Amino acid sequence: MELIPDRIDSTFRYILIAAKRAEQLVRGAKPRIDMPNRKPSRVAMREVVENLVDWDYTRPNPTSQV
Repeated sequence: MELIPDRIDSTFRYILIAAKRAEQLVRGAKPRIDMPNRKPSRVAMREVVENLVDWDYTRPNPTSQV
C-alpha cells in the first residue's frame, strides 16, 4: 500500500480522495501520470500520493449549530 501523504489527515480521507479520482478515471478522465496497464484505483492512489489531485477539506465550525 502507498504511504499516506502528511497533508492528508487520515487513511479514511485518503481512500475517499483516491476513490473519487478512480471514479473520474473510469468515466473517461485522462490520467495525470503514465502507468500503462494499471487499474484506475492504483493510478488514482499514485496520483494522490504524488499530489496531482486537487482536493479541499475544511473542518466544520464546532460553535455552529446544525
